[in-house]
Amino acid sequence: MDYGDSKVTELQEKTIVVTGGAGFLGRQVCRQLEPFHPRAIIVPRSSSYDLRNKDAIEQLLSDSRPDVILHLAAVVGGIEANRLNPGKFFYENAIMGIELIEQARQFGVEKFVAVGSICAYPKYTPVPFREEDLWNGYPEETNAPYGLAKKMLLVQSQAYRQQYGMNAITLFPVNLYGPYDNFDLQSSHVIPALIRKVCEAMESGKKCIEVWGTGSASREFLYVADAAEGIVRATEQYDGAEPVNLGSGNEVSIRDLADLICDVCGFEGEIRWDAKKPDGQPRRCLDTTRAREKFGFESSTSLREGLLQTVQWYQKNRVRKAA
Repeated sequence: MDYGDSKVTELQEKTIVVTGGAGFLGRQVCRQLEPFHPRAIIVPRSSSYDLRNKDAIEQLLSDSRPDVILHLAAVVGGIEANRLNPGKFFYENAIMGIELIEQARQFGVEKFVAVGSICAYPKYTPVPFREEDLWNGYPEETNAPYGLAKKMLLVQSQAYRQQYGMNAITLFPVNLYGPYDNFDLQSSHVIPALIRKVCEAMESGKKCIEVWGTGSASREFLYVADAAEGIVRATEQYDGAEPVNLGSGNEVSIRDLADLICDVCGFEGEIRWDAKKPDGQPRRCLDTTRAREKFGFESSTSLREGLLQTVQWYQKNRVRKAA
Protein backbone atom coordinates (compact mmCIF):
# COMPACT_ATOMS: atom_id res chain seq x y z
CA MET A 1 0.00 0.00 0.00
CA ASP A 2 1.22 3.51 -0.85
CA TYR A 3 1.02 5.68 2.26
CA GLY A 4 2.10 8.88 0.50
CA ASP A 5 3.55 11.21 3.14
CA SER A 6 3.15 8.51 5.79
CA LYS A 7 5.90 6.57 7.50
CA VAL A 8 6.04 4.14 10.37
CA THR A 9 6.67 5.62 13.82
CA GLU A 10 8.45 3.05 15.95
CA LEU A 11 6.35 2.79 19.11
CA GLN A 12 8.32 -0.01 20.73
CA GLU A 13 10.20 1.20 23.81
CA LYS A 14 8.64 4.65 23.51
CA THR A 15 7.09 6.47 26.46
CA ILE A 16 3.57 7.45 25.44
CA VAL A 17 1.31 9.86 27.33
CA VAL A 18 -2.40 9.40 26.59
CA THR A 19 -4.47 12.27 27.97
CA GLY A 20 -7.98 11.08 28.66
CA GLY A 21 -6.57 7.57 28.67
CA ALA A 22 -8.91 6.41 31.43
CA GLY A 23 -11.98 7.57 29.52
CA PHE A 24 -14.39 6.08 27.02
CA LEU A 25 -12.09 6.30 23.99
CA GLY A 26 -8.80 6.47 25.88
CA ARG A 27 -9.04 3.05 27.50
CA GLN A 28 -9.51 1.49 24.04
CA VAL A 29 -6.53 3.41 22.65
CA CYS A 30 -4.30 2.31 25.53
CA ARG A 31 -5.37 -1.30 25.03
CA GLN A 32 -4.48 -1.14 21.33
CA LEU A 33 -1.11 0.47 22.03
CA GLU A 34 -0.03 -2.41 24.28
CA PRO A 35 0.87 -4.88 21.47
CA PHE A 36 3.53 -2.41 20.26
CA HIS A 37 5.37 -2.92 23.58
CA PRO A 38 6.03 0.73 24.44
CA ARG A 39 8.32 1.44 27.36
CA ALA A 40 5.38 2.96 29.21
CA ILE A 41 1.82 4.13 28.61
CA ILE A 42 1.15 6.99 31.00
CA VAL A 43 -2.42 8.08 31.73
CA PRO A 44 -2.44 11.38 33.65
CA ARG A 45 -5.35 11.74 36.08
CA SER A 46 -6.92 15.11 36.75
CA SER A 47 -6.39 14.68 40.49
CA SER A 48 -2.63 14.72 39.89
CA TYR A 49 -2.32 16.81 36.72
CA ASP A 50 -4.96 19.41 35.88
CA LEU A 51 -4.41 19.83 32.14
CA ARG A 52 -6.07 23.25 32.19
CA ASN A 53 -3.08 24.46 34.20
CA LYS A 54 0.26 25.23 32.55
CA ASP A 55 2.27 24.33 35.65
CA ALA A 56 0.54 20.95 35.90
CA ILE A 57 1.35 20.19 32.27
CA GLU A 58 4.99 21.16 32.82
CA GLN A 59 5.07 18.83 35.82
CA LEU A 60 3.50 15.99 33.82
CA LEU A 61 6.07 16.25 31.05
CA SER A 62 8.92 16.65 33.52
CA ASP A 63 7.78 13.55 35.40
CA SER A 64 7.08 11.37 32.35
CA ARG A 65 9.48 12.63 29.63
CA PRO A 66 7.23 11.31 26.84
CA ASP A 67 8.33 10.54 23.29
CA VAL A 68 4.74 10.64 22.01
CA ILE A 69 1.61 12.39 23.26
CA LEU A 70 -1.90 11.37 22.24
CA HIS A 71 -4.27 14.14 23.31
CA LEU A 72 -7.74 12.64 23.75
CA ALA A 73 -8.87 14.53 26.85
CA ALA A 74 -11.91 16.74 26.30
CA VAL A 75 -14.86 18.30 28.07
CA VAL A 76 -17.76 16.92 26.04
CA GLY A 77 -21.51 16.40 26.00
CA GLY A 78 -24.65 16.29 23.89
CA ILE A 79 -26.79 19.18 22.62
CA GLU A 80 -28.13 20.13 26.05
CA ALA A 81 -24.72 20.04 27.73
CA ASN A 82 -23.26 22.21 24.97
CA ARG A 83 -26.17 24.65 25.24
CA LEU A 84 -25.72 25.05 29.01
CA ASN A 85 -21.89 25.23 29.05
CA PRO A 86 -20.64 27.07 25.95
CA GLY A 87 -18.02 29.10 27.82
CA LYS A 88 -16.75 26.15 29.84
CA PHE A 89 -16.59 23.90 26.77
CA PHE A 90 -14.69 26.52 24.78
CA TYR A 91 -12.19 27.56 27.43
CA GLU A 92 -11.32 24.19 28.92
CA ASN A 93 -10.91 22.42 25.59
CA ALA A 94 -8.94 25.28 24.05
CA ILE A 95 -6.60 25.85 26.98
CA MET A 96 -5.77 22.14 27.35
CA GLY A 97 -4.76 21.86 23.71
CA ILE A 98 -2.86 25.15 23.53
CA GLU A 99 -0.77 24.47 26.63
CA LEU A 100 -0.15 20.81 25.85
CA ILE A 101 1.12 21.47 22.35
CA GLU A 102 3.31 24.37 23.51
CA GLN A 103 4.82 22.37 26.37
CA ALA A 104 5.29 19.36 24.08
CA ARG A 105 7.30 21.61 21.76
CA GLN A 106 9.42 22.94 24.59
CA PHE A 107 10.12 19.44 25.93
CA GLY A 108 11.07 18.13 22.47
CA VAL A 109 8.28 15.53 22.20
CA GLU A 110 8.81 13.50 19.03
CA LYS A 111 5.16 13.30 17.96
CA PHE A 112 1.90 14.91 19.05
CA VAL A 113 -1.44 13.41 18.03
CA ALA A 114 -4.35 15.83 18.47
CA VAL A 115 -7.84 14.35 18.38
CA GLY A 116 -10.42 16.93 17.31
CA SER A 117 -14.15 16.64 16.70
CA ILE A 118 -16.59 16.52 13.82
CA CYS A 119 -18.28 19.47 15.55
CA ALA A 120 -15.54 21.62 13.99
CA TYR A 121 -17.17 21.31 10.57
CA PRO A 122 -19.44 24.08 9.23
CA LYS A 123 -23.17 23.70 9.86
CA TYR A 124 -23.99 23.27 6.18
CA THR A 125 -21.01 21.27 5.02
CA PRO A 126 -21.77 19.30 1.81
CA VAL A 127 -22.15 15.59 2.52
CA PRO A 128 -19.88 13.67 2.73
CA PHE A 129 -17.68 16.04 4.76
CA ARG A 130 -14.26 16.43 3.13
CA GLU A 131 -11.32 17.74 5.12
CA GLU A 132 -10.98 20.60 2.62
CA ASP A 133 -14.39 21.93 3.76
CA LEU A 134 -13.38 22.55 7.39
CA TRP A 135 -13.04 26.31 6.86
CA ASN A 136 -16.04 26.90 4.59
CA GLY A 137 -18.45 28.22 7.22
CA TYR A 138 -19.37 28.50 10.90
CA PRO A 139 -20.17 25.36 12.95
CA GLU A 140 -23.68 24.46 14.10
CA GLU A 141 -24.55 26.99 16.79
CA THR A 142 -25.36 24.60 19.65
CA ASN A 143 -21.86 23.10 19.67
CA ALA A 144 -19.80 25.80 17.94
CA PRO A 145 -17.75 26.82 21.02
CA TYR A 146 -16.66 23.22 21.57
CA GLY A 147 -16.07 22.58 17.87
CA LEU A 148 -14.02 25.75 17.40
CA ALA A 149 -11.90 25.01 20.47
CA LYS A 150 -11.03 21.59 19.04
CA LYS A 151 -10.45 23.15 15.62
CA MET A 152 -7.72 25.31 17.13
CA LEU A 153 -5.71 22.12 17.66
CA LEU A 154 -5.40 21.90 13.88
CA VAL A 155 -4.34 25.54 13.56
CA GLN A 156 -1.73 25.21 16.27
CA SER A 157 -0.42 21.87 14.98
CA GLN A 158 0.05 23.25 11.48
CA ALA A 159 1.58 26.51 12.74
CA TYR A 160 4.06 24.66 14.95
CA ARG A 161 4.93 22.29 12.12
CA GLN A 162 5.62 25.29 9.87
CA GLN A 163 7.65 27.34 12.37
CA TYR A 164 9.28 24.70 14.57
CA GLY A 165 9.20 21.53 12.47
CA MET A 166 7.02 19.84 15.08
CA ASN A 167 5.54 16.50 14.07
CA ALA A 168 1.94 17.17 15.09
CA ILE A 169 -1.01 15.49 13.37
CA THR A 170 -4.73 16.16 13.76
CA LEU A 171 -7.57 13.64 13.51
CA PHE A 172 -11.30 14.36 13.33
CA PRO A 173 -13.38 11.39 14.49
CA VAL A 174 -17.12 11.25 13.90
CA ASN A 175 -19.64 10.59 16.72
CA LEU A 176 -18.41 7.63 18.80
CA TYR A 177 -20.36 5.01 20.72
CA GLY A 178 -19.76 1.72 22.48
CA PRO A 179 -19.19 0.10 25.90
CA TYR A 180 -18.21 2.47 28.75
CA ASP A 181 -19.93 5.41 27.05
CA ASN A 182 -21.56 8.16 29.13
CA PHE A 183 -25.21 7.21 29.78
CA ASP A 184 -26.12 10.27 31.88
CA LEU A 185 -29.21 11.77 30.23
CA GLN A 186 -28.09 15.31 31.08
CA SER A 187 -24.76 15.09 29.27
CA SER A 188 -24.77 12.02 27.01
CA HIS A 189 -24.83 11.85 23.23
CA VAL A 190 -27.71 10.41 21.25
CA ILE A 191 -26.91 6.67 21.20
CA PRO A 192 -26.33 6.15 24.95
CA ALA A 193 -29.28 8.44 25.72
CA LEU A 194 -31.61 6.41 23.50
CA ILE A 195 -30.34 3.10 24.85
CA ARG A 196 -30.96 4.23 28.42
CA LYS A 197 -34.43 5.56 27.63
CA VAL A 198 -35.44 2.34 25.90
CA CYS A 199 -34.03 0.08 28.62
CA GLU A 200 -35.72 2.08 31.39
CA ALA A 201 -39.02 2.11 29.50
CA MET A 202 -38.88 -1.67 29.15
CA GLU A 203 -38.04 -2.08 32.85
CA SER A 204 -40.92 0.11 33.97
CA GLY A 205 -43.41 -1.19 31.44
CA LYS A 206 -43.82 2.13 29.61
CA LYS A 207 -45.31 1.97 26.15
CA CYS A 208 -43.51 5.00 24.71
CA ILE A 209 -40.31 7.04 24.90
CA GLU A 210 -39.78 10.72 24.13
CA VAL A 211 -36.93 11.79 21.87
CA TRP A 212 -35.62 15.27 21.08
CA GLY A 213 -36.14 16.81 17.64
CA THR A 214 -37.92 15.60 14.54
CA GLY A 215 -35.74 12.59 13.77
CA SER A 216 -34.91 14.03 10.35
CA ALA A 217 -31.30 14.97 11.14
CA SER A 218 -28.67 12.45 10.13
CA ARG A 219 -25.48 11.30 11.79
CA GLU A 220 -22.60 8.94 11.21
CA PHE A 221 -21.33 6.77 14.06
CA LEU A 222 -18.04 4.99 14.67
CA TYR A 223 -17.66 2.14 17.13
CA VAL A 224 -15.17 3.14 19.81
CA ALA A 225 -12.80 0.20 19.24
CA ASP A 226 -12.66 1.06 15.53
CA ALA A 227 -11.89 4.70 16.40
CA ALA A 228 -9.06 3.56 18.67
CA GLU A 229 -7.65 1.46 15.86
CA GLY A 230 -7.70 4.48 13.54
CA ILE A 231 -5.93 6.66 16.09
CA VAL A 232 -3.23 4.08 16.76
CA ARG A 233 -2.72 3.48 13.03
CA ALA A 234 -2.33 7.22 12.48
CA THR A 235 0.11 7.49 15.39
CA GLU A 236 2.20 4.75 13.86
CA GLN A 237 1.91 5.54 10.15
CA TYR A 238 0.85 9.14 9.46
CA ASP A 239 3.04 12.22 9.65
CA GLY A 240 1.18 14.61 7.37
CA ALA A 241 0.16 18.22 8.04
CA GLU A 242 -3.37 17.80 6.70
CA PRO A 243 -6.24 16.79 9.03
CA VAL A 244 -7.77 13.34 8.63
CA ASN A 245 -11.37 12.24 9.15
CA LEU A 246 -12.02 9.03 11.07
CA GLY A 247 -15.43 7.50 10.46
CA SER A 248 -17.46 4.63 9.09
CA GLY A 249 -18.68 6.51 6.01
CA ASN A 250 -22.28 5.41 6.70
CA GLU A 251 -25.05 7.99 7.27
CA VAL A 252 -28.22 7.20 9.24
CA SER A 253 -31.18 9.41 10.21
CA ILE A 254 -31.91 9.82 13.91
CA ARG A 255 -35.35 8.36 13.26
CA ASP A 256 -33.87 5.20 11.71
CA LEU A 257 -31.29 5.05 14.50
CA ALA A 258 -34.01 5.15 17.15
CA ASP A 259 -35.93 2.39 15.35
CA LEU A 260 -32.77 0.27 15.17
CA ILE A 261 -32.03 0.71 18.87
CA CYS A 262 -35.60 -0.26 19.73
CA ASP A 263 -35.24 -3.34 17.54
CA VAL A 264 -31.90 -4.35 19.10
CA CYS A 265 -33.36 -3.90 22.60
CA GLY A 266 -36.64 -5.63 21.76
CA PHE A 267 -38.77 -2.56 22.55
CA GLU A 268 -42.07 -2.48 20.66
CA GLY A 269 -43.47 0.76 22.10
CA GLU A 270 -44.01 4.15 20.50
CA ILE A 271 -41.39 6.83 19.84
CA ARG A 272 -42.73 10.34 20.42
CA TRP A 273 -40.70 13.10 18.79
CA ASP A 274 -40.46 16.50 20.50
CA ALA A 275 -40.14 18.84 17.52
CA LYS A 276 -39.75 21.84 19.85
CA LYS A 277 -36.30 20.57 20.77
CA PRO A 278 -33.32 21.21 18.44
CA ASP A 279 -32.12 18.67 15.90
CA GLY A 280 -28.57 20.04 15.89
CA GLN A 281 -26.56 19.93 12.67
CA PRO A 282 -28.83 18.83 9.78
CA ARG A 283 -26.52 16.13 8.38
CA ARG A 284 -23.24 14.51 9.29
CA CYS A 285 -21.33 12.00 7.21
CA LEU A 286 -17.61 11.93 6.53
CA ASP A 287 -15.52 11.28 3.48
CA THR A 288 -13.05 8.73 4.86
CA THR A 289 -10.88 8.44 1.76
CA ARG A 290 -7.84 10.13 3.27
CA ALA A 291 -7.66 7.76 6.27
CA ARG A 292 -7.87 4.78 3.96
CA GLU A 293 -5.22 6.10 1.58
CA LYS A 294 -2.79 7.50 4.15
CA PHE A 295 -2.76 4.77 6.77
CA GLY A 296 -5.09 2.03 5.61
CA PHE A 297 -7.90 2.61 8.10
CA GLU A 298 -11.45 1.39 7.46
CA SER A 299 -14.03 0.70 10.15
CA SER A 300 -15.01 -2.94 10.54
CA THR A 301 -17.96 -2.90 12.98
CA SER A 302 -21.47 -2.52 11.56
CA LEU A 303 -23.88 -0.19 13.33
CA ARG A 304 -26.18 -3.05 14.34
CA GLU A 305 -23.32 -5.13 15.75
CA GLY A 306 -21.86 -2.15 17.58
CA LEU A 307 -25.25 -1.26 19.06
CA LEU A 308 -25.74 -4.85 20.19
CA GLN A 309 -22.38 -4.82 21.98
CA THR A 310 -23.19 -1.46 23.57
CA VAL A 311 -26.67 -2.51 24.73
CA GLN A 312 -25.33 -5.76 26.20
CA TRP A 313 -22.62 -3.90 28.10
CA TYR A 314 -25.07 -1.32 29.42
CA GLN A 315 -27.60 -3.91 30.55
CA LYS A 316 -24.93 -5.93 32.31
CA ASN A 317 -23.42 -2.84 33.89
CA ARG A 318 -26.77 -1.61 35.21
CA VAL A 319 -27.58 -5.01 36.71
CA ARG A 320 -24.19 -5.13 38.43
CA LYS A 321 -24.68 -1.64 39.90
CA ALA A 322 -28.18 -2.45 41.13
CA ALA A 323 -27.20 -5.75 42.71
